Amino acid sequence: MRYGTKDVLRGIDLTIRRGEVVALLGPNGAGKTTTVEILEGFRRRSSGDVRVLGADPNAPDESWRSRIGVVLQTWGDHPRWQVAELLEHMAGFYPNPRDVPTLLEELGLEREAGQIIQKLSGGQRRRFDVALGIVGNPELLFVDEPTTGFDPEARRNFHDLVERLRGDGLTMLLTTHDLHEAERLADRIVILIDGQIAAEGTTADLAEQARAETKVIWSEDGEEQVQYARDPSEVVWQLHKKFDGPIPDLQVHRPTLEDVYLQMVRAGEPQ
Repeated sequence: MRYGTKDVLRGIDLTIRRGEVVALLGPNGAGKTTTVEILEGFRRRSSGDVRVLGADPNAPDESWRSRIGVVLQTWGDHPRWQVAELLEHMAGFYPNPRDVPTLLEELGLEREAGQIIQKLSGGQRRRFDVALGIVGNPELLFVDEPTTGFDPEARRNFHDLVERLRGDGLTMLLTTHDLHEAERLADRIVILIDGQIAAEGTTADLAEQARAETKVIWSEDGEEQVQYARDPSEVVWQLHKKFDGPIPDLQVHRPTLEDVYLQMVRAGEPQ
């Protein structure tokens, strides 16, 4: 994707399998939103080949549109509609929509069915956003920054909801800045840096690609000792032999997704 003389996306190569949950991570300006908008059919790419559910999103028809769902980060339309009223209205645009009362129950919104949308709490509003995204019974769901501004309880409830949807076989692509969220929800994580995919895979895969080292901590002569190693088992084995038994205050900290992500972002920054 090019804007004027600037290449925003440069050779993205990505496949998402049916039933998979993929998290797209990257710093601001990396190209996440542009990537998702191209896949949703809302932005025309400059070049390249894209297929979403077997079709080119540059020329979508109504049948294709009905097979995808979109959960925006914020959506301020129709604040004076009632929850069930707007869902029933939106369901009417799809050939095989979900049953609205059942959907409200599944999302824990049955008590808010008659509530005015603008009076919903933040957590209720986010669940309602998801209801709008899946009321058409999509095969593929795009979710943008799902828990921005959530308190811990609302975030946990939303994560539980996403896991239930994944259990139903729904394919999802979510963008997030919350690394713990990506680690919990996604089957696979894709890191986008400066318009290119820097790495993709599980957390363990990414740690291997980044060659992140494990931190081994122990006590010796009353002082804390620290060593970083690619193979922590070898370090622990050598310490075990050295102490001829248990290792005092042993701790082994494998690299987290945050460690790997920050290392990749730093490596991808212009020098």
